Amino acid sequence: MAVYRIIVDLSDRMLHLLDGNIVVHSYPVGIGRILTQTPTGEYKIINKQENPGGPFGVLWMGLSKPHYGIHGTNNPASIGGMVSLGCIRMYNEDVLALSDFVPVGTRVTIRS
Repeated sequence: MAVYRIIVDLSDRMLHLLDGNIVVHSYPVGIGRILTQTPTGEYKIINKQENPGGPFGVLWMGLSKPHYGIHGTNNPASIGGMVSLGCIRMYNEDVLALSDFVPVGTRVTIRS
């Protein structure tokens, strides 16, 4: 049985889905601006909400750090940039695909 975890690499603005220690998918992401940086550390996905609307796109996955999450976007041109208030922003189709693999409780490592 697969045990998935997520690593977000801020330096190359990529989110990697791992099964054990093997990367099975990688997705480009938008991250926090210089003044509202994405926090590094170890977190877990604590909730999921479909269709939160507006800048959160089609899906929100909240992290154990309050007010931060992995979510879709209503501005696909922002992916790859330093654009958010600290959240990890993904293309809507990518965040939906990722959500199929990662249940609530999934480990998320954010590293610089």
